[in-house]
Amino acid sequence: MLRPWAALWITAVLLCMAGAQYSSDQCSWRGSGLSHESHRRDVEQVYLRCSQGSLEWLYPTGAIIINLRPNTEPPSGHMAGLHVCIKPHPLSQGSHVFLENNGDLRMLLAEKDQAQGTVTCFSLAEGALFVESVPQADISRRITAFQYELVPSQGPGAHMYPYLHPGSVTCKPCSDEEVLMAVCTSDFAGSGIFRGMGSKNRSPAAVTLSQLFRQKSRVFARGGARKRGWGGRINVPSQCIGHPGGDEYLLTGSVHFGEAWLGCAPRYKDFLRLYVRAQRAGTNPCEIDTNGEISSG
Repeated sequence: MLRPWAALWITAVLLCMAGAQYSSDQCSWRGSGLSHESHRRDVEQVYLRCSQGSLEWLYPTGAIIINLRPNTEPPSGHMAGLHVCIKPHPLSQGSHVFLENNGDLRMLLAEKDQAQGTVTCFSLAEGALFVESVPQADISRRITAFQYELVPSQGPGAHMYPYLHPGSVTCKPCSDEEVLMAVCTSDFAGSGIFRGMGSKNRSPAAVTLSQLFRQKSRVFARGGARKRGWGGRINVPSQCIGHPGGDEYLLTGSVHFGEAWLGCAPRYKDFLRLYVRAQRAGTNPCEIDTNGEISSG
């Protein structure tokens, strides 16, 4: 027989479990299909306002609609320039992922394809994510999980991110204006050389940087006994890479799902000439000081 205090404690725990079927902030959502298992046709609305985050749906039943928006509303007409990219967890299962627009559904990721962890992108203006559970006799081991990012389809180096432009990545040089803007606004910027690259179409290239102007995430680490340089890897389409150990390049780009992707990358000597001309003309959007750091202009 339970003592009175024990009975009260167990009751409180059960009440907390019943009320904690999901948790959400502005960026990520975690929920459980058990919260509406008796209503398997229910469709739950989820609203996230962030540039990146994650979703984790335990024991999927029914469906959820995920409405994604940036945390700051872009200028009028710029919403179409934003894309949503999602990367499923390799163990994600239990649901199909669709793109929903005014009741019409288009398959983005079937359950069987999620184990590959392949990134899939679509325009934010095309609609919302519709995640529908796959009927299962046993849902106890099913968890649908993926990360998402809002990615601009325009801007310096955006043409190099292959998931935004499947099958149409180009290696066209960035314009002078794009190069100067890339130094100031990219997730990383520095000067360095390519040391090698794998044999796949989009293998990470090993790079060594002599200067690191900025990095949003720690994708480059100091190397060597004297810690005078930085090492790391950058994803580069094989047709766009320079010769290993050759010229020094300005290396700029973006970080997606923890991986660095090359953007604008002119030869460093060409960038220096461009930078000096812009500095004399007073048109530099930012300045590089002697320590290799960047300040707003």
